[in-house]
Amino acid sequence: MADIRTDTAFAVRMAGAVDAEGFPPERAWETAPPACFSADWQGKNADAQRETRVRLLWNKEYLFLRFEARYRGITIFSDAEPSGRRDGLWDRDVCEVFLQPPCCAARAYKEIEVAPNGFWIDLEIAPREKRDLQSGLLRRVNIDEAQKQWHAVLALPMKRLVARFEMPAVWRVNFFRVEGAAEPRFYSAWRPTNTPEPNFHVPEAFGALVFTDAASKIPG
Repeated sequence: MADIRTDTAFAVRMAGAVDAEGFPPERAWETAPPACFSADWQGKNADAQRETRVRLLWNKEYLFLRFEARYRGITIFSDAEPSGRRDGLWDRDVCEVFLQPPCCAARAYKEIEVAPNGFWIDLEIAPREKRDLQSGLLRRVNIDEAQKQWHAVLALPMKRLVARFEMPAVWRVNFFRVEGAAEPRFYSAWRPTNTPEPNFHVPEAFGALVFTDAASKIPG
């Protein structure tokens, strides 16, 4: 399914059950249209060899995200907490999602990051405030060296994102990617933030995340 709009991402209700580890079966992702990006945070310097695709599914318990990240090289931390949490994860290669459910204040949102080796961090962001989200996320990551692509699937508990999830639902969202061992690194964004220097923390630039019951209900 092709990318539909550049300002709206869609999360499709997952049909059926999750697998034994709590993730959607592979065939379920075929119903989710990808949000695609390969340009930098200013919408410039597109690099097809660093394209990122994000697909989203949901059920009442979880929001699922799948990142498909083409890469030129991989740079990762070698150490993390026993859980895999790693502070400062953004200083190495990561895929990121910033989520702003309607219950959030105008400049408050959730930041979740995952690295090619499965390290992760989740944060609550607000003006002059940053604290652990403690989402209880699940993640599954693999690297396909032959295709130069890494994949990460996240399962985010809904109860840690919103007090009560109800349909119809439209959230605000942006997706990001960082790659590179040293500056200038490649900072890419689904919705450009257009700041002079790389900065993902621009909620005014977020797009819409529309939750839908079926892919057939997504406008063409």
